[in-house]
Amino acid sequence: MHDIELSEEQVMIRDMARDFARGEIAPHAQAWEKAGWIDDALVAKMGELGLLGMVVPEEWGGTYVDYVAYALAVEEISAGDGATGALMSIHNSVGCGPLLKYGSPEQQQTWLARLASGQAIGCFCLTEPQAGSEAHNLRTRAELRDGQWVINGAKQFVSNGKRASLAIVFAVTDPDLGKKGLSAFLVPTDTPGFTVDRMEHKMGIRASDTCAVTLNQCTVPAENLLGERGKGLAIALSNLEGGRIGIAAQALGIARAAFDAALAYARERVQFDKPIIEHQSIANMLADMHTRINATRLLILHAARLRSAGQPCLSEASQAKLFASEMAEKVCSQAMQIHGGYGYLEDYPVERYYRDARITQIYEGSSEIQRMLIARELKHYLI
Repeated sequence: MHDIELSEEQVMIRDMARDFARGEIAPHAQAWEKAGWIDDALVAKMGELGLLGMVVPEEWGGTYVDYVAYALAVEEISAGDGATGALMSIHNSVGCGPLLKYGSPEQQQTWLARLASGQAIGCFCLTEPQAGSEAHNLRTRAELRDGQWVINGAKQFVSNGKRASLAIVFAVTDPDLGKKGLSAFLVPTDTPGFTVDRMEHKMGIRASDTCAVTLNQCTVPAENLLGERGKGLAIALSNLEGGRIGIAAQALGIARAAFDAALAYARERVQFDKPIIEHQSIANMLADMHTRINATRLLILHAARLRSAGQPCLSEASQAKLFASEMAEKVCSQAMQIHGGYGYLEDYPVERYYRDARITQIYEGSSEIQRMLIARELKHYLI
């Protein structure tokens, strides 16, 4: 990647993340996948390097530069390991993000520095078994009793669910108000009644702790309400741009790792008396992969620059996420094809890249949701 569009600081952050990913993440990714857990010491080191506070300003202990630097760092970490990229992206975007935007000074004082340093990891408890992408169709309830909120319900697909110290939980506080009856709460995960039922066994990003959570008479003080009562849906939807930029960058990183592996293999593997990269069909495949990766990065950086400038970028972030996630599956598939039968074996990392890439079309809004949002914006598009 050429650095002509990047500042010196952005390049420095990218290169730091790249060196860290290559030296301390990639060599262990396969072992972490088998264990179903990212090493705690590695996560602590990410906190020390500032990778877990990249959307948080310095005043709260963070390392915010802009969303371009953030996207570049997520790409590099994800190239080392997609599951670690998921932890980083989710913690930053929906762990730190809502607290930064809606938290009271007291809430921010209590949690932001800990989150930004990695001393605490955040998770986002929105999705429920019956709700999926329908964020306002929740059954979890929160009742105010004697100055405390009592929360009951079940959450599904909670990323960082077992590792997290703080959960942002969405629950219905006023059932008669429909979409306006949803509120958000800060729930320390050691609160009695907050239970991680199980870690899900997934096709990919297996080292990421994706959990089912039950809240049974889970009670928190009244001041743990995040933002205003009834503003839960707005809070849930408020960080879509940042979240989707992060997942797009994750998909890009996974695809780039697959491409790098395929390119190296094609240079070494000899068939019919020459390296397979010299066969036109393989060379063309690699050329297409390289082009798609570079086009994806431009989409992501465009959305990131808009986000950094405080401009609306819902459509641009959705376009980046849609294109990146679908590109990643295709590039990883082609990387497997270039490896031939070896690409189907666990001995080579491309089969893991392929499995890791698939989730990026589903979480943080499925491809179908992204297309719907992009099409909706076209109603106001100036030709």
